[in-house]
Amino acid sequence: MRTKLIEMVEKDQIRDDLPQIREGYNVKINVRIKEGNKERIQMFEGLVIASYGEGINKSITVRKDSYGVGVERTFKLNSPLISSIEVTRKNKVRRAKLFYMRGLKGKSARLKEIKNTK
Repeated sequence: MRTKLIEMVEKDQIRDDLPQIREGYNVKINVRIKEGNKERIQMFEGLVIASYGEGINKSITVRKDSYGVGVERTFKLNSPLISSIEVTRKNKVRRAKLFYMRGLKGKSARLKEIKNTK
């Protein structure tokens, strides 16, 4: 249970420049990586298969296939290491955790895209 005092302290630390992110969205995440005394930005693009926590502790797990090998990475959304996040595609899913995507490849791993109705 979260108290009002904790929520007040966390309120100014929560980032408001990030888009709404849900399970089933394809995202591009630009991450700052430090190598020695240099810093560069590396892009990680994949499908959001899970989200955890709330408030300052919110995190997502993103999965991509890299040369035939599945790579999953968990990101804290309010981390200063995340430079930017862009939603590239919104897919229709009926579950909160998409761990079944780990066993799918090729055409069976496709998800139905949500059409934008304005």
